[in-house]
Amino acid sequence: MVFSSIVFLWVLLPVILITYYISPVRIRNGLLTVFSLFFYAWGEPRLIVLMIVSVLINYTFGLLIERYGKKKGLLALCVAINLLLLGYFKYFNFVVDTLNAILAPAGVSIAAGKVALPIGISFYTFQALSYVVDVYRGENKAQHNLVNMMLYISFFPQLIAGPIVKYHDIEEQMEHRTVTAESFSYGIKRFIFGLGKKVILANSFAEVVDAVYAYSPSDVSQPLLWLTAVFYMMQIYFDFSGYSDMAIGLGKMFGFTFNENFTLPYVSTSIREFWRRWHISLSSWFREYVYIPLGGNRRGNARTYVNLWIVFLLTGIWHGAGWTFIIWGIYHGLFNVLERAFLGKWLEKKSLRPLAHVYAVFVVLIGWIFFRAETIGQAGEFIYNLFVPHEAVILPERYMNRKMWILLAAAIAGCGPLQWLLERFGKTRLAADGKIGAAAWAGYMAVLWFSILLLINNTYNPFIYFRF
Repeated sequence: MVFSSIVFLWVLLPVILITYYISPVRIRNGLLTVFSLFFYAWGEPRLIVLMIVSVLINYTFGLLIERYGKKKGLLALCVAINLLLLGYFKYFNFVVDTLNAILAPAGVSIAAGKVALPIGISFYTFQALSYVVDVYRGENKAQHNLVNMMLYISFFPQLIAGPIVKYHDIEEQMEHRTVTAESFSYGIKRFIFGLGKKVILANSFAEVVDAVYAYSPSDVSQPLLWLTAVFYMMQIYFDFSGYSDMAIGLGKMFGFTFNENFTLPYVSTSIREFWRRWHISLSSWFREYVYIPLGGNRRGNARTYVNLWIVFLLTGIWHGAGWTFIIWGIYHGLFNVLERAFLGKWLEKKSLRPLAHVYAVFVVLIGWIFFRAETIGQAGEFIYNLFVPHEAVILPERYMNRKMWILLAAAIAGCGPLQWLLERFGKTRLAADGKIGAAAWAGYMAVLWFSILLLINNTYNPFIYFRF
């Protein structure tokens, strides 16, 4: 089930909210857990067993580590089990396909059935790992209440597409949380804001992007290829940040405060800054649990560069089982290393700030082509035809109309410039508080109405990050 579905908006969410607030406080965590499991099981009920097994494994290891102390063997075993589960369900098909491609010239192939990818396995596995590691480090106590542990992993707002919530960030909220009229109002506004970003903007761009990527890039005109690259850049931002907004808003409605996952990444002037603003929960996870344990930047430049390469290689692998994601991770690792080595000093100069912004946006845009392409060959052909003039039969007029130009202009303004103007004139960012004003609420209700109208009319409604 997705947040941007009529069933969720008109049935499940109202039922959850009403049931939650009329129930005694002592059973609310249990209710949220039941509803969260139902939410996850909606699409494929049998996959819920895997998530419950994951919860039980990490719950048990948390108690064992607390009881027997900092035993590296226990931690290593727990990490290994989690990664083996993730690896099997997410990467088995990729490994088999790769081996078959290598063995094909010898006439050998591995016969194996396809393994279904459980939705959100990357997210809930990383949450579970952070819990066990934090118990090992002594940053939080082991959770003795199985229901609370189940809720932490399965809580439906951030279950299938993040943000990745570390246990020590919400440990206190599991037992003690309050909801005020202002915080609940903020939650509603933030949810509607995210819904609009997803349904009105991201879905509209997705239709064009998917249609163009179905053609050979050589058949598509240069202007349309550039527009498609920009559309995907906007699509993935408004899709994922919109989902995060909805998750944060839903969390607020139930008294949970989740950390921000995006802070206007396209205003960045370097790739390092981009990763401080993009998918913050994942970036901080890799920093805390991979980069720093590897030594961070404490062991000299050469080791720092290697650590950065490892982190971004793993970031690419985490995002998807395919060579395009691996190349995308290596690509971002390259620019992080270059900026750490020498490029960052130039980019920090105030006189070069406009050029630095163009550089960052351009590097990210090209990187998204690898992220979106089905194969490395398709990505290479797409990039080649971006820069090489060629005759084409697929022209912008096929997809571009007044509506698409208006949405593109709104998206570009909404990913940075509009917020900058609001702050410059002393105004609050959109959906940044819970203040109730007639004009603002009229605007949010208009966004909600238009979003629901599009959903009723069967708007194309994919979620990019459900693949991860």
